[in-house]
Amino acid sequence: MAFVALNEGEGIESLLRRFRNSVARSGLLRELKDRRFFRSKAEKARIAQQRAARRRRRRQ
Repeated sequence: MAFVALNEGEGIESLLRRFRNSVARSGLLRELKDRRFFRSKAEKARIAQQRAARRRRRRQ
């Protein structure tokens, strides 16, 4: 779970921004979306291959 501590003299807006960034970096929302519906092992592997291919294309 994402956790941020309020720094001294820090406003609520910056605290919220840090929390949102922390949640995004942890991959929590992506995992939630992935678990929303059941996916077979074969489907998960196919999606992982597609993501890897996309990453390779971006790096070139």
